[in-house]
Amino acid sequence: MNSNTPPARASFLIAAVRHIGIVLLVAAAVATVFTMWSPVSLLPSGAARAISIALATQVGVVTTPEPPTATPASLPLVGIVAGHSGPQNDPGAVCPDGLTEAGINLDVANRVKATLEQGGYRVDLLNEFDDRLNGYQALALVSIHADSCDYINDIATGYKVARALYDKSPDKSDRLVACLTDRYAKRTGMNFHSGSITLDMTQYHGFDELDAAVPAAIIEVGFLNLDRDMLTNHPDLVAQGVAEGVLCYLRNEPAP
Repeated sequence: MNSNTPPARASFLIAAVRHIGIVLLVAAAVATVFTMWSPVSLLPSGAARAISIALATQVGVVTTPEPPTATPASLPLVGIVAGHSGPQNDPGAVCPDGLTEAGINLDVANRVKATLEQGGYRVDLLNEFDDRLNGYQALALVSIHADSCDYINDIATGYKVARALYDKSPDKSDRLVACLTDRYAKRTGMNFHSGSITLDMTQYHGFDELDAAVPAAIIEVGFLNLDRDMLTNHPDLVAQGVAEGVLCYLRNEPAP
């Protein structure tokens, strides 16, 4: 029989299709087995478990960015001058035993600075002839001094406060003076010695150097002679009286 007859050709095609099907089935089975033997499953069981847990814990994790660091607001500024301090070597009044006005002033000024900073203010501690005083700007400025160590008379005791004679902000400076006068007397129990306010106080050089809008005052915290005990043994009370006067002004507290 001729092999090219139609029945023979049909049988050949059927056999070819059968072989192709078998090949495809074998390929599918091999692919399935290969997929089951992935690299993860080839790892030791402990390592594969650790990897699975790590991958699982990453699902749904949201990284929260760090909040920006807030810039602190600038604290209100106050200037405190320690009278006669600085490189000019002017000790101010000097007692026979070596006690100097400059030393008293600086001690009190440092204590005032600490108290005001505890109250939430930024404080510049300034020298007597400080370059920063030129055009200086602040909520207020107070210059701290003490009076003579010489014996004058029995009434040469007490403190005194003054503003510039030609103050460009007289209303504000007057209130600063009133606060200092009132609070210092209440804290120290000392008397206001108004009779010895001099031109050295009302025409104090620092007043002319400040910005015109800055209220300013000068206080002489006592006489180095008759008020020596207060100035040397109770500087905390002296400084507290000055600081409370400044705070009275800054906080707009009433003062007679």
